[in-house]
Amino acid sequence: MGTISVIIPSLNDADFLAACLDALAQQTRPADEVIVVDNGSTDATAEFAQAAGARVVDQPLRGIWPATAAGLDAASGDLLARLDADSVPAPDWLAQVERRMSQRDRPTVVTGSGVFYGGTAPRRWIARHIYIGGYFYWIGILLGHPPIFGSNYAIRADAWLALREIVHRDRADLHDDLDLAWWMQPGMSVVYDRALIVGVSARPLASVSELARRVRMAFHTLGVEWRAWPPFERRAVRRIGDDLLSPAILAEAAEADGDGEEPLPV
Repeated sequence: MGTISVIIPSLNDADFLAACLDALAQQTRPADEVIVVDNGSTDATAEFAQAAGARVVDQPLRGIWPATAAGLDAASGDLLARLDADSVPAPDWLAQVERRMSQRDRPTVVTGSGVFYGGTAPRRWIARHIYIGGYFYWIGILLGHPPIFGSNYAIRADAWLALREIVHRDRADLHDDLDLAWWMQPGMSVVYDRALIVGVSARPLASVSELARRVRMAFHTLGVEWRAWPPFERRAVRRIGDDLLSPAILAEAAEADGDGEEPLPV
């Protein structure tokens, strides 16, 4: 399957980051590279990362998308796995990433959900079944494929190279995972794998104001995407592109041309 880099953007999340890095150190399939993107932290984020053997990349431009993009750019792996600083991956997380990405359909992105920790039991339930569950359900309908969950996904490095100049990577006002999912090109696929599990902090629901901020940002992101590439146009382009790239069409194009030449290998 090749090498796997793990990218973790972090802004003043040293304590959460320490738990995330500890969980990565216990993976049954170790990461080949761990990159922590310090997004202008004033706490011990960089020190904790270095102590755990991670590579620290500085990104002074604040925002989850600029920080994530800087980490994806810096990574050397064939697969680029993404966590948040408050993500706590299961011990087989990278093994599951490698397993799913090596299957015959060769997905471009594999993503999973999260089990929330911290806060109260009702808040954890709301976070899992309404906050994240609603995201996967409604945005999945809009996209025509599963969305990407920023706390838990992996993308092929060659796909990132194709997407890095298309996505809104410098915009701190957009959700990076939704933006990335929106701009998946024809022939690129996103699969949801139930076996891909990480622990995620329930802090988005710690207060009404924090939840409201995230919801406003989600609708703002949708507005930006909708104007740039309307969903019906997007789905039509992807459908036509996927048809043109289908194995049946490629096989037909490779048939002998009537002069007795052998078909080209597909």
